[in-house]
Amino acid sequence: MFDAPISDWLGQLAGRTPAPGGGAVAALCAASAAALLEMVANYTTGKKWADREESMLAIVAEAAELRAQAARLAVADAAAFGAVGEAYALPKATDEEKAARSAAIQKATLGAAEPPIQVGRVATRIVALADEMVEPANPNVLSDVGVAAATARAALSGSITNITVNAAFLTDDGLSRDLLDRVGELERAMVQADDVAGRIVERLKK
Repeated sequence: MFDAPISDWLGQLAGRTPAPGGGAVAALCAASAAALLEMVANYTTGKKWADREESMLAIVAEAAELRAQAARLAVADAAAFGAVGEAYALPKATDEEKAARSAAIQKATLGAAEPPIQVGRVATRIVALADEMVEPANPNVLSDVGVAAATARAALSGSITNITVNAAFLTDDGLSRDLLDRVGELERAMVQADDVAGRIVERLKK
């Protein structure tokens, strides 16, 4: 998906097609936030930053892995959404077909909730890394840490929306509650992201 030029991908997103959609956009936000942290960490290495280079290189490695995970999740989200569409397209002429279709829809809907759950986890870790970087980051690119936090927040918000909509379509109340229970952690990460971005803005004003 990300091998195509961004203009092509945005054109696909804008078209009247089921995927890519909001889940892929949330994943792209997470990937972009991770890439920004990689950039900042790379700018905080070398002779001038020798006292923190080791920790920054560790951040480069982790952020690169988070970026790769988010990119994979964008593809997984599109595939999961496609599975939901296929389930809805199953025949429903007989009672047996209706039962099989309903079961397939529920299974696909539960599967469609997994990519946003994972995107939320990736974004939560990105926010934590951004928080760690507020003080030691090269001041010349500190604003990019704030943008990374804000962009990861968008990924979190999108993940919450997608988890919630999938939960609403589940007929099993227990499974639905299990999904919604995951939202609290993501909401806390959003608060942390706001705090990181706010602290950076205040520092930039000085």
